[in-house]
Amino acid sequence: MNTLISCTSDKADLLILNARIYKVDESFSTAESMAIKDGKVIATGTSEEITSRFTAPLKEDLAGKFIYPGFNDAHAHFYGYGINLIQRANLAGTKSQEEIYNILEQHYAQFGGDWILGRGWDQNNWPEKSFPDKSRLDELFPDVAVYLIRIDGHAAWCNSKALELAGITSETHVEGGEILLKEGHPTGILIDNAEGLVSSVVPKPNEEQQAKALQAAQQNCFSAGLTSVTDCGLSKEVVLLIDSLQKKGDLKMRINVMLDPTEENFDHFVKKGSYQTERMMVNTIKIYADGALGSRGALMLEPYSDDPGNSGLRMSPTEFYEMICSLAFENNYQVATHCIGDSANRMILNTYGKYLKGENDRRWRIEHAQIVHPDDFGLFAEFSIVPSIQATHATSDMDWADERVGKDRIKGAYAYRKLMDQLGWLPNGTDFPVEEIHPIYTFYSSVFRTHHDGTPAGGFQMENSLDREQALRSMTIWAAKASFEENLKGSLENGKWADFVVLDTDLMTASPNELLKAKIESTWVAGERVY
Repeated sequence: MNTLISCTSDKADLLILNARIYKVDESFSTAESMAIKDGKVIATGTSEEITSRFTAPLKEDLAGKFIYPGFNDAHAHFYGYGINLIQRANLAGTKSQEEIYNILEQHYAQFGGDWILGRGWDQNNWPEKSFPDKSRLDELFPDVAVYLIRIDGHAAWCNSKALELAGITSETHVEGGEILLKEGHPTGILIDNAEGLVSSVVPKPNEEQQAKALQAAQQNCFSAGLTSVTDCGLSKEVVLLIDSLQKKGDLKMRINVMLDPTEENFDHFVKKGSYQTERMMVNTIKIYADGALGSRGALMLEPYSDDPGNSGLRMSPTEFYEMICSLAFENNYQVATHCIGDSANRMILNTYGKYLKGENDRRWRIEHAQIVHPDDFGLFAEFSIVPSIQATHATSDMDWADERVGKDRIKGAYAYRKLMDQLGWLPNGTDFPVEEIHPIYTFYSSVFRTHHDGTPAGGFQMENSLDREQALRSMTIWAAKASFEENLKGSLENGKWADFVVLDTDLMTASPNELLKAKIESTWVAGERVY
């Protein structure tokens, strides 16, 4: 239904005319035009209705283009992505170790320094799918520390210099992590919590570099049609910097912040309650139950099908999860826990249940909910726990995930429709830089569940695909709902922020190939064109 609300003045700041506007309201209605004032939608209707009712100094005739609420990535690493852009060698998509060595030599020739940092390698994309070791890195860079984060962020590949600076030997042990050994010596591969031994000695970027990283990330996100992101795990220092940049107008992206579980964050934020501005929400503690499937750190109820002695890693003791849940419950904060394996999902669902007890509106979240035992899906509904998904994980992993978990467990993996059915809604994201930032790819993977070349024929476990309306809601209004912001953004309704994206393509009718070619024409935040 098109809506016009009474307004004391017929003056608006901006009129958007002659478009097809998907409002993503309760009835999934469309409009042709909208009026915007003070950064918010004040009316929607036909172009004739809007132009006869309102005057504005700015008018945009979109000549039939398609408008959607600004895309909202409900699980990303916005700041980390920015740091990658300004500081780390990009190893994503590399097909061999040799390709990586070439990239690192070029990176070092350009930037120099005491450290070579990189991210994005994935041994599953190489001819030899086993983990690499430090031998060639040592030959190439004997006096420079090398620290290369795997694509999922749950493993790192280092040379001897980095291990030396971190004090890592064959005797080093870390709870919730693993230092891989070969013939009694570290290979240079660190899994999960073991990564922190090296990352803690990597020089930290200064404030100027941090600001540059945030602005670089914002530029790429706006060009992809994103107007909001959830940044999963930030320090007090970075949150305060984001807040200051937003208040100065240097950072226009809306950010739902998830806090790292540090005493500093607990004292500054959690114990004082939610912190909210026009562009920021701070109301969540982010923790990890396990690692990742690609590095076999996901915590499984039974051992891996392709690694029978290994059931994955649990990142922290029971007392830690209980402490976080208790603190969050007392201070009306959300908890968001990374859970990949079926054992991790079960453990956190049951831990949440002790505090939530039954239906509630706390919106505690399971991030990824990647592999769920058939007996455990109902716990999401029983305790009103929100499954936060990333649809491109399914299409990235589908070629090898069944080898990890076997033909029976794979049926409970990437089960997005079954997860959505628990509460009737769910938020969707990318986990960038683990995946590419493009929301169009999220939509594509949600609906079609194939690679971009259309394989596998018929799609991967299509009983768990989302339909187009569900996919769009998961990237807009449901993503806003996951952070208690559904009354402010996520749909183009009167009184909400005029955050929207203009495309040349109708997501509701386009073929798979047309979707992948869809072009972001412009991106708007609070009625201001930002791309």
